[in-house]
Amino acid sequence: MDAEQLMKTAKALVPEGKGLLAADESFPSIEKRFKTINLDSTEENRRAYRELLFDTKGMEEFISGVILFDETLRQSHQNGTPFPKFLENLGIIPGIKVDTGAKDMAGFPGEKITNGLDGLRDRLKEYYDKGARFAKWRSVITIGPGIPTRGCIQGNAFGLARYAALCQEANLVPIIEPEVLMDADNTIGRCEEVTEETLSEAFYQVRQHGVLLEGLILKCNMVVSGKKCSDQASVSEVAEATVRCLRRTVPTAIPGIVFLSGGQSPQAATEHLNAINSLGPHPWAITFSYGRALQEPALSVWKGQTGNLDTAKQNFFVRAKLNGLAQLGTYKPDMEPKATA
Repeated sequence: MDAEQLMKTAKALVPEGKGLLAADESFPSIEKRFKTINLDSTEENRRAYRELLFDTKGMEEFISGVILFDETLRQSHQNGTPFPKFLENLGIIPGIKVDTGAKDMAGFPGEKITNGLDGLRDRLKEYYDKGARFAKWRSVITIGPGIPTRGCIQGNAFGLARYAALCQEANLVPIIEPEVLMDADNTIGRCEEVTEETLSEAFYQVRQHGVLLEGLILKCNMVVSGKKCSDQASVSEVAEATVRCLRRTVPTAIPGIVFLSGGQSPQAATEHLNAINSLGPHPWAITFSYGRALQEPALSVWKGQTGNLDTAKQNFFVRAKLNGLAQLGTYKPDMEPKATA
């Protein structure tokens, strides 16, 4: 393990005014996205779509790293340059999703456990050789009647810690992503309780496994009301609860926290990020690692048509820029119509 390299890469992922693009959708996920625009999920369509995003002029001003899917890591730009090298040439750090998905957890009805540790050491070496410099592993925590259980939280935290240790052995910065889902009818208070327990256990396990905190990034959910909750928390309530939860659980040694959007609308994800940073300064850099919240405006106009490329790229650029401003705490909602226009 090269500790100096890991710390340098981790810091480079969370500079001021920048965040991560999550372009690591699995085959089922990208198929769902493409269905919204009536496009078949073929290998070439997936390659062309990722190229649209990476080809957006100026994206590197606001995007520090891109999380790739295994297939994308092995694909190339139409000019023949492998995608990891193409991103590197822009000054963007290539990363890779390495878990193999969340499956039903035996003995724990309604809960999931993430798979992918088998053979991970060899896969990480291959990914490093292909240009990846960081990795991501997502675990899923569901809120519902009687869940999450301690067994589920502990099991997923153990998996995150084992993955993180293997990553650092391979000189890849691990992003640990313990996601508390926002799909239920729970209050923001319940989300805060579960998120605090989840993060506390994750960092307990990370320490137990000897992971270098200075060479690790946390990706997590914001503390929000469940989608089906009748009482939706305000932007300021989300920001206050999220910051309170993070300060109670996250070691100050880690260089950065990046948020997933978790099904929020593009504008809501930006507003929440801005409000959280407005409560700073924080002990860590706080920024974005959005998938849908960055991509949706581009995907919705692209529709697989080359004639729509310029508009799609412009939409992606705008969302990246607005989230870059939110990382600085200088975004304002009235920028939306002006930027979109």
